[in-house]
Amino acid sequence: MNLPQVVSHDEWLEARKELLLREKELTRAGDMLNAERRQLPMMRIDKDYRFTGPDGEVGMLDLFDGRQQLVVQHLMFDPSWEESCSSCSAMADELSEGVLAHLGKRSTTFAAVSRAPYPKLQTTREAKGWTFPWYSSYGTEFNYDFHVTFDPAVVPASYNFRDADELVAAGLEWITEYVGEQPGISSFLRDGDEVFHTYSTYGRGVEVMMNGYRLLDITALGRQEDWEEPKGRTLDATPADPSYMS
Repeated sequence: MNLPQVVSHDEWLEARKELLLREKELTRAGDMLNAERRQLPMMRIDKDYRFTGPDGEVGMLDLFDGRQQLVVQHLMFDPSWEESCSSCSAMADELSEGVLAHLGKRSTTFAAVSRAPYPKLQTTREAKGWTFPWYSSYGTEFNYDFHVTFDPAVVPASYNFRDADELVAAGLEWITEYVGEQPGISSFLRDGDEVFHTYSTYGRGVEVMMNGYRLLDITALGRQEDWEEPKGRTLDATPADPSYMS
């Protein structure tokens, strides 16, 4: 295996300080990007989206649970599937009670929305021990409008804010004919009884929910995926595409 070079304490400290400078640059750049994200305009939600949850049918406003903000995981679960997407489920597994409580203290509710009928969601939720709210958008336009369910017979192809022509130009022509689910995360803001869409992210943007990846990123072996440098850090690298939907 291609493990890190063994050096003295002073050499390690010098190298670490050099990297720290770049880490601080990245932190400041991230703060600036977050500020720009908060300055994005917002769009009023005019459609009367309906969802099914444990208490029956509810509207978009109900998903906020009285709070000002809502973060939605578009958790992949096609109505024909018997269980939810494994990757989306892994993301959901990382949502602890502590995280949900912390969001709540900042007037933010987390909820998942999937297209499968609610009884399937309830069965999966109970089996996995998930406690976050999970709603079904079965039979509605919600998933199509937020570009996480694809069917060219229903809605023109669009993913990660690219239309069909842009997807083809990016080498993602397959999406223009794809029928099925893709992941995403969306944020909403409530002003009184009005709901606004403020942000959505797709592709590798969903890594915001992958805390395990963030921890692996600070280790010597990293995520142990075949695209990472330096090569040879693990003997059983997992195939992955870092340009996923980029």
